[in-house]
Amino acid sequence: MKRTANAHWTGNLMQGTGELSTQSTVLNNTQYSFKTRFADGIGTNPEELIAAALAGCFSMALSATLGQAGFTAGEIFTTATVDLDLQALSITGIHLELKATLIDGVDVAKFKAIAEGAKAHCIISKALSVPTTLNITYA
Repeated sequence: MKRTANAHWTGNLMQGTGELSTQSTVLNNTQYSFKTRFADGIGTNPEELIAAALAGCFSMALSATLGQAGFTAGEIFTTATVDLDLQALSITGIHLELKATLIDGVDVAKFKAIAEGAKAHCIISKALSVPTTLNITYA
């Protein structure tokens, strides 16, 4: 299986503009620019897309890992925050904030262990080489 995305860029870095499109067309000529990446502009940016990819992948991996352990996932809400060092022009880390509802039969310690396992085995986590942390709120 292969997934594709396209980027089109015109102009220099500061005033140029680009569009991103995905195979699924969920992104279809979606604007990105210097302002959307490093300031406040309308559109998306690569770091935001990495955050979305990791939040989505981790949530699905957690659901799968819970199922493998014999539990049915309740509601899972994940926020991923990408830390971007503008001086070094590098991503220094990603933080996951997980909030999940109580799942019958899973105590807090077991849930945290399952969530850490899901983070380690998430396809997107494995593709990224930056440190990724996880904070869990489980009620």
